[in-house]
Amino acid sequence: MQRTQSRMPARLARANPTTVFLVTLVLVLVAFFTPGVVGGLFTLLLAAAVAALLVTTWSVQTAPTRVIRLVALTLLVTAGLVKLF
Repeated sequence: MQRTQSRMPARLARANPTTVFLVTLVLVLVAFFTPGVVGGLFTLLLAAAVAALLVTTWSVQTAPTRVIRLVALTLLVTAGLVKLF
């Protein structure tokens, strides 16, 4: 199992950026346009998934990429909390 975990960040970092962007965009739009508390919870759930991915791929990302991803995660959490309350 250790061997699989050590290769996981590199595999995730090689994912097709266009596909990842489009899937994430669709999920964010669904979360933003879902009304009320359900939309807020879905947005925060999406933020948790992005945070898990960020932690997993942290070691193989450059510093500028890390900053951009942290800013995007912060905006997503903020949007989820605003929508929730």
